[in-house]
Amino acid sequence: MNSRRNAPCICGSGKKFKKCCEKKKNRRSASPSDVEFNPLVNLYNLGRYSELERGSRSLIEQFPDAGLAWKLLSVALLMQGKAALPAFQKTVLLMPGDAQAHFNLGSVLKNLGRLEEAIACFRRALKINPAYSEALSNMGSAQSDLGKFTEAVASFSRALKVAPNSAIAHNNMGISLRKLGKTVEAVNSFNCALKLNSGYVEAINNLGNAQIDLGQFSEAKDCFERVLAIDPGNAAAYCNLGNAQTELGALNEAVDCFRHALTINPRFSKALNNLANVQCDFGQLDNAIESIRQALKIDPEFPTAFSSLLFLQNYSAAHISPSFLEDADQYGQMVTKKALSPFTSWRCAASPERLRVGIVSGDLRAHPVGYFLEGLLAQIDPTKIELIAYPTHPKSDELTDRIKPLFSSCKPLFGQSDQAAAELIQGDAVHVLIDLSGHSIHNRLPVFAWKPAPVQVSWLGYFATTGVKEIDYLLADKICVPEERQGDFSEKVWYLPDTRLCFTPPEGASTVVTLPALKNGFITFGCFQVLAKVNDEVLDAWSKILSALPDARLRWQCKQFASADVVEKVTQRMQQHGINLEQVDMYEAISREAYLMSHSNIDMILDTFPYPGGTTTCEALWMGVPTLTLAGEALLAKQGESINRVVGLDEWVVSSAADYIEKAVTLTNDLPRLAALRSGLREQISSSPLFDSARFSRNLENALWGMWQGRA
Repeated sequence: MNSRRNAPCICGSGKKFKKCCEKKKNRRSASPSDVEFNPLVNLYNLGRYSELERGSRSLIEQFPDAGLAWKLLSVALLMQGKAALPAFQKTVLLMPGDAQAHFNLGSVLKNLGRLEEAIACFRRALKINPAYSEALSNMGSAQSDLGKFTEAVASFSRALKVAPNSAIAHNNMGISLRKLGKTVEAVNSFNCALKLNSGYVEAINNLGNAQIDLGQFSEAKDCFERVLAIDPGNAAAYCNLGNAQTELGALNEAVDCFRHALTINPRFSKALNNLANVQCDFGQLDNAIESIRQALKIDPEFPTAFSSLLFLQNYSAAHISPSFLEDADQYGQMVTKKALSPFTSWRCAASPERLRVGIVSGDLRAHPVGYFLEGLLAQIDPTKIELIAYPTHPKSDELTDRIKPLFSSCKPLFGQSDQAAAELIQGDAVHVLIDLSGHSIHNRLPVFAWKPAPVQVSWLGYFATTGVKEIDYLLADKICVPEERQGDFSEKVWYLPDTRLCFTPPEGASTVVTLPALKNGFITFGCFQVLAKVNDEVLDAWSKILSALPDARLRWQCKQFASADVVEKVTQRMQQHGINLEQVDMYEAISREAYLMSHSNIDMILDTFPYPGGTTTCEALWMGVPTLTLAGEALLAKQGESINRVVGLDEWVVSSAADYIEKAVTLTNDLPRLAALRSGLREQISSSPLFDSARFSRNLENALWGMWQGRA
């Protein structure tokens, strides 16, 4: 956020010192005379701060309690980059009724990161002068830096009532509104700033970022290009332009933007993290991990990059390596260190009639987490469990609207600092707090390091250890986490009966159609996984399967295929693995309804490994399409096995790539058997624990009560 960078006006009016402060000076007893003050005032007005410092010190020796002399000294020190805080503090002591003195002290404290103290100074300035717009604006900036965005918006609103033509205040108001998820209002604020100053680079950048939030990617691209026309060396604008290009599917251009940003600023850790995201979209997993590690060398306490590193390593984690556990532990230590005063006592009742359970997630919407959550929430017994939603991202949809009434309250955490979020949860007297994000996007794991609830649990949205020691338990099943693998987690493993997952059948899904191969005369394999899951081992296996079945086809549908850049690179990769491109059909992402209907063209799913499907596997089962999965050792690598075994498809689980290839070919040799399985699969899985939300809800309730009763 912008803050005042010029020499502060030492009287608070913005006018030259002599005109505004002379009367104050003359009213003081034992004060320097005009003859002694005027040369210093001239030095101030001329910006000759080293001479001003010497002159002010000399005057203070003669008049130790001359507040105006101390004010001049403090400004001289500040403008030379010297330690000015003691001088500003002395000025306030000598001039307690001077609003400008309090403002100046607050500004120095803000620049030092002592934000609460700075806010207190701005409040004292405003008590003296309630219409002090700069104090209001700087107070809002400090509140925003603390994550107190609602308070910041109030401060900026007051500032704009006093000074409606402040482009800086409009811009800073927009920043806080965006943090609160009020993106449309934020866009209006940025546009107000730009009406006042059309070349205001920061406001143009911020407007572009808000437009990305709204899905207005072309408009955002135009904004960032406008910034670069004004300021070609703006690394942040290149990084933001790369984000817009990514959303537009122009991935080669996005890579160029991030690399250009890094040419301007080689220590731009955010650009490295964003570059890694595009490399992941290209399926360049090793390059992506290396980019993130470079970002962490620059900024070892970059939580988003740390989470990205841990998440991406799951794509190749057939087993959990010691280095993965070390990275997770390092992340946990980092967030624990940042939680300055974690809770050690709580407000919740020790012997409750029902548990208050908080759900923390950025995905309480049409998202895999939402699909697994919706059915069971409706089955939770409200006499045993009270649910409170803590969404971490403002995006919502029809699924959000359906599940919202199942919570007693919904209290967003976006727009709040980790400390404020933790205080909110602790104030709600929550017994058990469940994280549904892990290291996925929009997570708020640092909040859990504050220990806002006495029992904290990781579940559903992630599939490895968080590394956060303050999270007590991980919910799993014994297929995903055999007892001998419990050491893979910093959390204690709590086993659910049957399965760790419960899928909600998709609304409005079409009926299961007859096996397509009976009509087509050939087998059609399917895959709906993102590119990062399709590693060289998977492509090699697919190549051998398609080679053994030259009439077979593979329908591969992936959101990254909306980018021509990606399609070109994937085509080259498939050719390198000897895949006959005539056997492969590539489709970009479509609506969920159309995606479900596309299963009518597929005979069986070829799972990826070691990162298998989860949601896609369950959706395919509902559409009558079984998935051939290869089980690894890690929780995630065994997810496909857990799903298949709990619905009675043990035959569709293999343990090696060679078995995967052989089984895929073998299963296609008996089409009548495959057709019979398809026709009865929806009925078969409907009675399984994977789709039995009432049964799963009882198991979950028992687990939560067991954790509470067994707490230390």
